[in-house]
Amino acid sequence: MNLPFIHINDFDYPLPDERIARYPLEKRSDSKLLVYKFGNIEHHPFLDLPDLLPENTLLVFNNTKVIRARLHFRKETGAEVEVFLLNPVNRENAGEVLGRKESSAWHCLVGNKKRFKEEDVLQKDDLSALWLDRENDVIQFNYGDKCFADVIEESGSLPIPPYLNRPTEEIDLTRYQTSFAEFKGSVAAPTAALHFDEEIHRLLKDKKIECKYLTLHVGAGTFKPVSTENAIDHVMHEEYIIYSKELIQSLLVHDGPVIAVGTTSLRSLESLYWFGVGLKSGQLNSFQIDQYFPYNPSNEPITFQDSLTTVLEWMEKKGLTILEGTSAIYIVPGYQPKMVQGIVTNFHQPQSTLLLLIAALVGNDWKLIYNESLENNYRFLSYGDSSLLLF
Repeated sequence: MNLPFIHINDFDYPLPDERIARYPLEKRSDSKLLVYKFGNIEHHPFLDLPDLLPENTLLVFNNTKVIRARLHFRKETGAEVEVFLLNPVNRENAGEVLGRKESSAWHCLVGNKKRFKEEDVLQKDDLSALWLDRENDVIQFNYGDKCFADVIEESGSLPIPPYLNRPTEEIDLTRYQTSFAEFKGSVAAPTAALHFDEEIHRLLKDKKIECKYLTLHVGAGTFKPVSTENAIDHVMHEEYIIYSKELIQSLLVHDGPVIAVGTTSLRSLESLYWFGVGLKSGQLNSFQIDQYFPYNPSNEPITFQDSLTTVLEWMEKKGLTILEGTSAIYIVPGYQPKMVQGIVTNFHQPQSTLLLLIAALVGNDWKLIYNESLENNYRFLSYGDSSLLLF
């Protein structure tokens, strides 16, 4: 593997604090929409999206649901310890673990960690927490006969992005979830889909735009800045993805452009392609995509049809109707998308992996797109405005 040096400073831009959307608009679909199509830029209201999509488009959404992942414990001394759930141990599906009774173990971020000693047991209501592996920040939670999802619903708070620089408020409980959120497991929302409400879905249906769903449980690593001078050296977070057999079959037979709603959907679709490549070459026998796997020179190029056919044959042999596993795929400039011809996405932080992904799709035109959005008073980040990028 010989990846070029990617200087993270080349992916910086000035983002004034006042351009960060601190709160959502009153109506989801009232946002603005920047449309980039092969170098040309237009400005539209988001409700124009169905008319702007190419004919016979298939939209792919992420239907994950954000959990109340922030837990606050207070010790008898008065010291507060914040525990932020990241993901279950052993690459387990967060949705399944949330349904587990009595106990479960999670990788966590721990605030005030020095106050949380190895022998301590933290308690809040019916929930207790103790170290299972302090070195690797693994905490075991015990909670009796309730399932963990119900316990954290009662005891936890919904996390919102740190750059909003405010506590979670009542409005976030509904608006930091997509209107179709279904499967619990994320600690951050797939924010590109926050713009979609009943009205926009009705307009998509009127235009006969097909909509399909997968599940990627978004991890807190999505907010982790690239801190290495060479962006290639950044360590990507691993996330759990679930695909239905029906979705894969639909992708295989679809005759038209596939457009991902959000970076999580795009990374999921590209990961699916590389799983097919790994199966066909004999490099993989389970769904676990390393961040550098797409750049392995031993990967023989195949069509997406060949890849998906290979995946479906593998699922058939194993009697699977659901494909699930983990991916840490890292999409950086130089990467050529295999599954998608466009993306609906918000505007991302400077020097972030998400901005690197956008640059991989549109090249240096990312600068043109972001300059245009700044000059035209677009709102940025999770609660901000949207873009449709066709490439």
